[in-house]
Amino acid sequence: MTQPVSPLPDRGPTGRRTAKGALSGTAARRVERPAPLRQVVYEALAELIVNRTLEPGQHLVEADLAEYLGVSRQPVREALQRLQTEGWVDLRPAQGAFVHLPTDEEADHLLGVRSVLEAYSARLAAGQAGPEDVKRLWELHHEGIEALADDDIEAVVAANSSLHAFVTELSGNSVLAEMIALVDRRVRWYYTPIARPRGHDAWHEHAQLIEAIAAKDPVVAEEIMTRHTERTRQAFHDRPREEPQS
Repeated sequence: MTQPVSPLPDRGPTGRRTAKGALSGTAARRVERPAPLRQVVYEALAELIVNRTLEPGQHLVEADLAEYLGVSRQPVREALQRLQTEGWVDLRPAQGAFVHLPTDEEADHLLGVRSVLEAYSARLAAGQAGPEDVKRLWELHHEGIEALADDDIEAVVAANSSLHAFVTELSGNSVLAEMIALVDRRVRWYYTPIARPRGHDAWHEHAQLIEAIAAKDPVVAEEIMTRHTERTRQAFHDRPREEPQS
């Protein structure tokens, strides 16, 4: 039987929160084989960044991450290099690896692209969705409302992603789906810190969107999705600012 990871100190010698501190309060997430180990470690670390277990600006220590995941330092090092290439991690000379701190400009670029893609997706979905599809949309909406009532932010973000993904699926456009999938993980990263303040407004907008899709009104569905994604972009700008840890 795998022994549990021992408690880890929350702060490094400079007083900043470290990966040890972030991970010590959560259950160890041992990676599984036979998938290529470097890929599994990459996915695990990316998800820890997206759900903000590892916070923007946070120092990442290879040894701590390797212990948490139950692997050697080599796949962790490879994963950090890949995450750096993709913009999730910053590698600083003589300092080490840090979770990237997103800028408003980066958010504008990505959320602007997402708005265009998802507005078109909603327009197409309104012309394609049948009664069973609409029923599934309401089920996903209910999951989000329940998660919001429970103040389960991780579940809220997951439900939001699932609902948007299903609208994309209903569009019937595989190229569009591939393009939206490319930005989905980063959208979830930006959405996590604003899921609570967006709260009921976001899910009310989702309800309006579902009603437009059910009415097979592509123009209204597109307009609602455009407003919805723009309000999400603005909420990210209005969030409390994240300060880099030094």
